[in-house]
Amino acid sequence: MVEIDLTAMSTVKKPRKKIAQRQLELRQRLWPSITENYIWRRQHHHGFTTIPRTMPLILSIMDDLARTPVAMAYLELWGRAFDEGFVTLSKPREIAFHAGFDGQRGERTWRSKMKALNDLGFIEVAGGPSGAMSYALILNPYLVIRRLHEQGTTGLREDKYNALMERAGEIGAEDFDLPDPWIKQSSSLQSSPSPGPATETNSSSTES
Repeated sequence: MVEIDLTAMSTVKKPRKKIAQRQLELRQRLWPSITENYIWRRQHHHGFTTIPRTMPLILSIMDDLARTPVAMAYLELWGRAFDEGFVTLSKPREIAFHAGFDGQRGERTWRSKMKALNDLGFIEVAGGPSGAMSYALILNPYLVIRRLHEQGTTGLREDKYNALMERAGEIGAEDFDLPDPWIKQSSSLQSSPSPGPATETNSSSTES
Protein backbone atom coordinates (compact mmCIF):
# COMPACT_ATOMS: atom_id res chain seq x y z
CA MET A 1 0.00 0.00 0.00
CA VAL A 2 1.27 3.46 -0.93
CA GLU A 3 1.64 5.81 2.01
CA ILE A 4 0.87 9.49 1.47
CA ASP A 5 2.78 12.07 3.46
CA LEU A 6 0.00 14.48 4.40
CA THR A 7 2.48 16.74 6.17
CA ALA A 8 4.42 17.24 2.95
CA MET A 9 1.22 17.95 1.02
CA SER A 10 0.16 20.62 3.50
CA THR A 11 3.53 22.34 3.30
CA VAL A 12 3.22 22.53 -0.47
CA LYS A 13 -0.21 24.15 -0.38
CA LYS A 14 0.59 26.83 2.20
CA PRO A 15 2.89 28.95 -0.02
CA ARG A 16 0.21 29.05 -2.70
CA LYS A 17 -2.29 30.34 -0.18
CA LYS A 18 0.19 32.96 0.98
CA ILE A 19 0.81 34.08 -2.61
CA ALA A 20 -2.92 34.30 -3.26
CA GLN A 21 -3.41 36.31 -0.07
CA ARG A 22 -0.63 38.74 -1.04
CA GLN A 23 -2.14 39.14 -4.50
CA LEU A 24 -5.54 39.83 -3.00
CA GLU A 25 -4.11 42.42 -0.61
CA LEU A 26 -2.27 44.14 -3.45
CA ARG A 27 -5.42 44.18 -5.59
CA GLN A 28 -7.36 45.77 -2.75
CA ARG A 29 -4.73 48.50 -2.44
CA LEU A 30 -4.68 49.19 -6.17
CA TRP A 31 -8.46 49.00 -6.65
CA PRO A 32 -10.03 49.60 -3.22
CA SER A 33 -13.53 50.07 -4.60
CA ILE A 34 -13.59 46.74 -6.49
CA THR A 35 -15.28 43.83 -4.72
CA GLU A 36 -15.50 40.14 -5.61
CA ASN A 37 -18.73 40.84 -7.49
CA TYR A 38 -16.71 42.49 -10.27
CA ILE A 39 -14.30 39.56 -10.73
CA TRP A 40 -14.83 36.43 -12.80
CA ARG A 41 -13.62 33.46 -10.75
CA ARG A 42 -13.76 29.84 -11.84
CA GLN A 43 -14.65 28.74 -8.32
CA HIS A 44 -17.90 30.71 -8.46
CA HIS A 45 -18.89 30.73 -12.13
CA HIS A 46 -19.83 28.06 -14.65
CA GLY A 47 -19.13 27.65 -18.34
CA PHE A 48 -15.33 27.66 -18.39
CA THR A 49 -12.54 25.57 -19.86
CA THR A 50 -8.93 24.95 -18.86
CA ILE A 51 -6.11 26.34 -21.00
CA PRO A 52 -2.32 26.38 -20.67
CA ARG A 53 -0.94 29.62 -19.27
CA THR A 54 1.26 29.69 -22.35
CA MET A 55 -1.72 29.81 -24.71
CA PRO A 56 -1.10 33.40 -25.95
CA LEU A 57 2.44 32.48 -27.01
CA ILE A 58 1.23 29.19 -28.52
CA LEU A 59 -1.35 31.07 -30.58
CA SER A 60 1.29 33.55 -31.74
CA ILE A 61 3.52 30.66 -32.87
CA MET A 62 0.57 29.13 -34.74
CA ASP A 63 -0.04 32.33 -36.67
CA ASP A 64 3.65 32.51 -37.61
CA LEU A 65 3.66 28.92 -38.84
CA ALA A 66 0.42 29.23 -40.80
CA ARG A 67 1.36 32.65 -42.21
CA THR A 68 -2.26 33.58 -41.66
CA PRO A 69 -4.30 34.30 -38.52
CA VAL A 70 -5.52 30.92 -37.27
CA ALA A 71 -5.46 31.66 -33.54
CA MET A 72 -9.16 32.48 -33.14
CA ALA A 73 -10.24 29.40 -35.08
CA TYR A 74 -8.10 27.28 -32.77
CA LEU A 75 -9.22 29.05 -29.59
CA GLU A 76 -12.88 28.61 -30.56
CA LEU A 77 -12.28 24.86 -30.90
CA TRP A 78 -10.57 24.77 -27.51
CA GLY A 79 -13.49 26.59 -25.91
CA ARG A 80 -15.90 23.98 -27.25
CA ALA A 81 -13.85 20.90 -26.38
CA PHE A 82 -14.14 18.83 -23.22
CA ASP A 83 -11.47 16.64 -21.66
CA GLU A 84 -11.83 14.12 -24.50
CA GLY A 85 -10.13 16.68 -26.73
CA PHE A 86 -12.40 16.67 -29.75
CA VAL A 87 -15.19 18.85 -31.11
CA THR A 88 -18.23 18.01 -33.20
CA LEU A 89 -18.44 20.52 -36.04
CA SER A 90 -22.15 20.16 -36.71
CA LYS A 91 -22.67 23.96 -36.72
CA PRO A 92 -19.85 25.24 -38.92
CA ARG A 93 -21.45 28.61 -39.63
CA GLU A 94 -21.97 29.28 -35.93
CA ILE A 95 -18.44 28.15 -35.05
CA ALA A 96 -17.03 30.35 -37.81
CA PHE A 97 -19.01 33.33 -36.56
CA HIS A 98 -17.84 32.86 -32.98
CA ALA A 99 -14.26 32.68 -34.25
CA GLY A 100 -14.70 36.05 -35.96
CA PHE A 101 -15.43 34.93 -39.51
CA ASP A 102 -18.77 36.23 -40.71
CA GLY A 103 -20.32 37.52 -43.88
CA GLN A 104 -20.74 35.65 -47.15
CA ARG A 105 -17.24 34.18 -47.03
CA GLY A 106 -17.15 33.62 -43.28
CA GLU A 107 -17.55 29.86 -43.26
CA ARG A 108 -15.28 29.45 -46.25
CA THR A 109 -12.55 31.50 -44.54
CA TRP A 110 -12.96 29.48 -41.35
CA ARG A 111 -12.54 26.24 -43.28
CA SER A 112 -9.27 27.53 -44.74
CA LYS A 113 -8.02 28.25 -41.21
CA MET A 114 -9.05 24.78 -40.11
CA LYS A 115 -7.19 23.27 -43.04
CA ALA A 116 -4.06 25.19 -42.08
CA LEU A 117 -4.30 23.93 -38.50
CA ASN A 118 -4.82 20.40 -39.77
CA ASP A 119 -1.88 20.61 -42.19
CA LEU A 120 0.42 21.79 -39.39
CA GLY A 121 -0.75 18.99 -37.12
CA PHE A 122 -2.38 21.03 -34.37
CA ILE A 123 -5.70 19.34 -35.09
CA GLU A 124 -6.91 16.33 -37.01
CA VAL A 125 -10.22 16.57 -38.84
CA ALA A 126 -12.48 13.66 -39.70
CA GLY A 127 -15.43 13.36 -42.03
CA GLY A 128 -18.98 12.55 -41.06
CA PRO A 129 -22.55 13.78 -41.41
CA SER A 130 -21.43 17.40 -41.81
CA GLY A 131 -18.98 16.66 -44.62
CA ALA A 132 -15.20 16.38 -44.67
CA MET A 133 -14.95 18.52 -41.53
CA SER A 134 -17.42 16.92 -39.16
CA TYR A 135 -15.08 16.40 -36.22
CA ALA A 136 -11.85 17.97 -34.99
CA LEU A 137 -9.36 16.38 -32.61
CA ILE A 138 -7.11 18.80 -30.70
CA LEU A 139 -3.60 17.48 -30.17
CA ASN A 140 -1.20 18.61 -27.43
CA PRO A 141 0.14 21.92 -28.82
CA TYR A 142 3.43 21.59 -26.93
CA LEU A 143 4.20 18.28 -28.62
CA VAL A 144 3.16 19.57 -32.03
CA ILE A 145 5.37 22.64 -31.75
CA ARG A 146 8.30 20.57 -30.49
CA ARG A 147 7.94 18.20 -33.44
CA LEU A 148 7.72 21.07 -35.93
CA HIS A 149 10.86 22.55 -34.37
CA GLU A 150 12.71 19.24 -34.71
CA GLN A 151 11.66 19.11 -38.36
CA GLY A 152 12.97 22.62 -38.97
CA THR A 153 9.58 23.86 -40.14
CA THR A 154 9.65 27.24 -41.84
CA GLY A 155 7.98 30.01 -39.86
CA LEU A 156 8.81 28.73 -36.39
CA ARG A 157 10.83 31.48 -34.77
CA GLU A 158 13.65 30.33 -32.52
CA ASP A 159 13.13 33.15 -30.03
CA LYS A 160 9.47 32.26 -29.55
CA TYR A 161 10.26 28.56 -29.25
CA ASN A 162 12.87 29.26 -26.59
CA ALA A 163 10.45 31.60 -24.80
CA LEU A 164 7.81 28.87 -24.82
CA MET A 165 10.22 26.35 -23.29
CA GLU A 166 11.27 28.85 -20.64
CA ARG A 167 7.71 29.82 -19.75
CA ALA A 168 6.67 26.16 -19.63
CA GLY A 169 9.41 25.55 -17.09
CA GLU A 170 8.29 28.51 -15.01
CA ILE A 171 4.74 27.22 -14.70
CA GLY A 172 5.73 23.59 -14.19
CA ALA A 173 4.52 22.32 -17.56
CA GLU A 174 6.55 19.20 -18.35
CA ASP A 175 5.13 18.60 -21.82
CA PHE A 176 8.46 19.19 -23.55
CA ASP A 177 9.86 16.23 -21.58
CA LEU A 178 7.12 13.83 -22.67
CA PRO A 179 8.02 11.03 -25.10
CA ASP A 180 7.22 11.64 -28.76
CA PRO A 181 3.94 9.78 -29.47
CA TRP A 182 4.58 9.92 -33.23
CA ILE A 183 7.79 7.91 -32.89
CA LYS A 184 5.97 5.26 -30.88
CA GLN A 185 3.18 5.15 -33.42
CA SER A 186 5.50 4.86 -36.42
CA SER A 187 7.61 2.13 -34.79
CA SER A 188 4.52 0.09 -33.97
CA LEU A 189 3.34 0.41 -37.56
CA GLN A 190 6.69 -0.79 -38.86
CA SER A 191 6.75 -3.80 -36.53
CA SER A 192 3.18 -4.82 -37.27
CA PRO A 193 2.72 -7.61 -39.88
CA SER A 194 1.55 -6.57 -43.30
CA PRO A 195 -2.12 -7.21 -43.95
CA GLY A 196 -3.05 -10.23 -46.01
CA PRO A 197 -4.66 -10.09 -49.44
CA ALA A 198 -8.00 -8.37 -49.56
CA THR A 199 -11.01 -10.63 -49.87
CA GLU A 200 -14.12 -9.70 -51.78
CA THR A 201 -17.47 -9.84 -50.09
CA ASN A 202 -20.54 -11.24 -51.76
CA SER A 203 -22.34 -8.16 -53.01
CA SER A 204 -25.44 -10.18 -53.83
CA SER A 205 -26.24 -10.82 -50.15
CA THR A 206 -29.42 -9.16 -48.95
CA GLU A 207 -29.94 -7.23 -45.75
CA SER A 208 -32.04 -8.82 -43.05
